[in-house]
Amino acid sequence: MSRVDRLVRSYAAHIAVPWRDDAAPAQRVIFCVYPEAEERSLRAKVDEFELATRQAGHGWALFDLTDTFAEWMASQRYAKKYFAKPHLLAPLLPKYLGYIQERFEAFLAQTGADADTVVAVLGVGSLFGFLKVKEMVDRLAPLVPGRFLVFFPGSHEDNNYRLLDAYDGWNYLAVPITADRAF
Repeated sequence: MSRVDRLVRSYAAHIAVPWRDDAAPAQRVIFCVYPEAEERSLRAKVDEFELATRQAGHGWALFDLTDTFAEWMASQRYAKKYFAKPHLLAPLLPKYLGYIQERFEAFLAQTGADADTVVAVLGVGSLFGFLKVKEMVDRLAPLVPGRFLVFFPGSHEDNNYRLLDAYDGWNYLAVPITADRAF
């Protein structure tokens, strides 16, 4: 059985447990952690996460971040100058986070996600070098009335997450699910 298949199984076991209604936004965040080399395999099987969620009696909505930076950058008036001088882009990156939030809010309104819905985010690896995943989670998690699932390519050890295993990560108290176990 592949790692992604085991991750689906761990996720299915976790999502089938009855949900508490009084959980704070930070307590409703779930990270499905997988090696970054498994990104294509995970994307090919994301429907299995949806199936497991629906079999547990919950709704499902999938938000993909993958192309958001390119879309945001294309909308910038001085995009060509930023490509020529990338250091000028750094002060604008908080606006990129705002763009993600606007898109996410519109997505939530369109899908009608409620307290019994898992809202999953795919493509967080595309944030690397632009935003920290923690900033994105802190901004978006309070907007999700149900559970907020983040597909996280990287590693998890002792509540420390490392995106793409590329640099020191951060401590976050989301529920981590890996191919080997659900917490």
